[in-house]
Amino acid sequence: MKIRVSRNGPYIVTGSVPLMVMEISHDDEGDCRSWQKVREYPLREEYALCRCGHSKNKPFCDGTHAKIHFDGTETAGDEPYLENPTVIRGPELELADYEGLCAHARFCLRAGGIWNLTKRSDTPEARDTAIDEACNCPSSRLVLRDRKTGEAIEPALEKSVVVIENPARGEHGPLWVRDGIPVESADGRTYMIRNRVTLCGCGRSRNKPFCDGDHIGH
Repeated sequence: MKIRVSRNGPYIVTGSVPLMVMEISHDDEGDCRSWQKVREYPLREEYALCRCGHSKNKPFCDGTHAKIHFDGTETAGDEPYLENPTVIRGPELELADYEGLCAHARFCLRAGGIWNLTKRSDTPEARDTAIDEACNCPSSRLVLRDRKTGEAIEPALEKSVVVIENPARGEHGPLWVRDGIPVESADGRTYMIRNRVTLCGCGRSRNKPFCDGDHIGH
């Protein structure tokens, strides 16, 4: 399984990667709480996903990028924040915050926010809520470690690509790439492999091919 970024064109997904649409579900207080699968596409060996944001057949590419002269120049690389995240140490949990990866899914804001919850992680409820919020973060901006074992707390995810939708806010989010599927640049370089990443699907990100949250408000 692999995703290749084509030059000024779509994402070419190969290896029979499952593709589905998932919506962010909210609780009665309006906080983001869970994911709901609303559609799964028939499995295909290879398919092309829109990267410019203008396809009339989303999430698939329909060739519009060529008509609008889409500039898909990749600007992501070895950003300092990947090596030097903001670190918050709590009694039982340690949070690494890679802020530049934020896709604004907003799971992290419930119950006072994951940053405060980490500081109170000696309380079972705060610890469990912090873990739930971090594991629902699609871009892996927020990664928790157990301070006793030193191991990262990562969700078990199916290898797949998920089209993120947030209907309650009228937002059409990025492409959520799950369980370490490699993403290869147009010049053949493989980006850092992580359990979960979010790829830009609107064409506006300043950190292409990754989402930087710029789809919000458009």
